[in-house]
Amino acid sequence: MRISSNTIFDSNVAALNQQQTRLLQTQQQIASGRRLLTASDDPVAATRALEINQADATNAQYASNRDSARNTLTTAESTLQAVTSLIQDAHDAAMAAGGSLTSSGRKIIATDLTARLQELVGLANSTDGLGNYLFAGFQSRTKPFVDTAAGVDFLGDDGQHLVQVAANRQMATTDSGADIFMRIKNGNGTFATQATATNTGTGVISQGTVTNPALLTGNNYSIAFTSATTYNVTNTTIPVVVSVGNPYVSGQAISFDGMQIDIKGAPANGDTFTIAPSTNESLFTTISDLIDALNAPAVGANLANSASRGLNNLNNALNNVVNTRATLGLRLNELDALQVAGENMGLQFKQTLSKLQDTDYNKAISDLTQQNMSLQAAQKSFVKVTDISLFNYI
Repeated sequence: MRISSNTIFDSNVAALNQQQTRLLQTQQQIASGRRLLTASDDPVAATRALEINQADATNAQYASNRDSARNTLTTAESTLQAVTSLIQDAHDAAMAAGGSLTSSGRKIIATDLTARLQELVGLANSTDGLGNYLFAGFQSRTKPFVDTAAGVDFLGDDGQHLVQVAANRQMATTDSGADIFMRIKNGNGTFATQATATNTGTGVISQGTVTNPALLTGNNYSIAFTSATTYNVTNTTIPVVVSVGNPYVSGQAISFDGMQIDIKGAPANGDTFTIAPSTNESLFTTISDLIDALNAPAVGANLANSASRGLNNLNNALNNVVNTRATLGLRLNELDALQVAGENMGLQFKQTLSKLQDTDYNKAISDLTQQNMSLQAAQKSFVKVTDISLFNYI
């Protein structure tokens, strides 16, 4: 079969172009460090690399979300740490108020507590640095706690902002300000005791304990002294007299309907103490009531009873804040664990991508050398072939 000169030229040029293309591709792989320059280089690997890139981007977004969540939670925890210190200071002030103080001494403590109350409102209205109120729920652009003539009012809601911190985990980055500052059970959490403002004796009532939950009625009661040494117990909700003419001994337990309390001191004839189911009382109200008691004229054991009640409610508020801080700590610890897992996953993604995309320099350089030699050989042989002519033999 005869092959024309044009066929020889075309075939050799095509072969040389192919070799030059492969050589150029290898050079680009070495220069860029990437084995996959186009999807056609390895369609299967390119598809897999795209999937891993998307997963890596999602993992990076989760990491960014975790950083944002950590910042918010850390700010909230720091704020509640300051609230904890403030409650402890108020507790110390209430302890001092329960002692023997002059009118001027009580007013000094009242002034200090007034400043503490304003500080507490400021802490409750803390932001995350971006202008979002930490304890406002979904109303993050509305100041949640407002000091009014009737007391501090809550304008937020119970919403919790959730952040996707992992593929299967959403984490709350905020807590309800109402739960932290407003919904604090007074008394012992089941019932609360109180001395009436008209008492003139020195009797101070304890917060009491539950002795038999099955006997609790959830009703209101009064302990009314008919003399300095006797008292009646009445269920004022029904109403019905529980017991009459009970002998009074200072500090001796008084038990009825699953509850036990004691009164110390010397109550006067006509003094009355009340027992009612525990209700929610805000931390602001607790401190405000202490301020009012300190500013009021000292009559009988009113101040001592108010200080005792305030101390108990401050302890309840402190426990509430500490419990919230504990949940914040747990979430921060979980974020740390998720961050470590996310970093490990990111490293795995990058290692897999490297295997799929990155150039194997040893192989690439070897291929480049071989391709260069092949191209040079082909070019030289092409020159030899094209130099063959019938005129060389005439």
